Amino acid sequence: MSRNDVILAVVCAVLVGFSLIVSLVVPRSRPDFPGRRVGLFVLVAALLVLAMLISVERLGAEEESPEAATAAETQSTPAETQSTPTETGGTSTGGATQGDPANGAKIFASAGCGGCHTLAAAKSTGTVGPNLDDLKPAFDKVVAQVTNGGTVMPAFKDKLSPEEIQDVAAYVVASTQR
Repeated sequence: MSRNDVILAVVCAVLVGFSLIVSLVVPRSRPDFPGRRVGLFVLVAALLVLAMLISVERLGAEEESPEAATAAETQSTPAETQSTPTETGGTSTGGATQGDPANGAKIFASAGCGGCHTLAAAKSTGTVGPNLDDLKPAFDKVVAQVTNGGTVMPAFKDKLSPEEIQDVAAYVVASTQR
């Protein structure tokens, strides 16, 4: 647990403790609470809520993980990820394309990828994830994204073998690099 997590936990505990005490404990001993000091009560409550909001804003931000960086790169604009011709007249896909696109098509369908992604070759129109036809991601980026997940996409490293992930990547690349 990091220092920021500890500070957030303490600020949260103070706010929750204050809320519970003034709502459950104090009214039993002082039924007229807050009485004439309602202004002070509102000020203290507002300051505690403000302290919690500031703490969350300043301390709650987590450092970007490698998976989040990969997700951000994968979800970049199509212009940034379009393939460029190589000297041999082929197409660069960001790494050596491995895998079986035909098997990748089956895995794409069975893993439910089309529920989130649009891919014309799969006749899918999902809108949760990026449109793969527009994105035209490189092979290595697809492998990293499917393996590690990101933002709202789950990681598939525990559901698919490395070969199956490469097959899906080969299918996506073959379907979008035309």
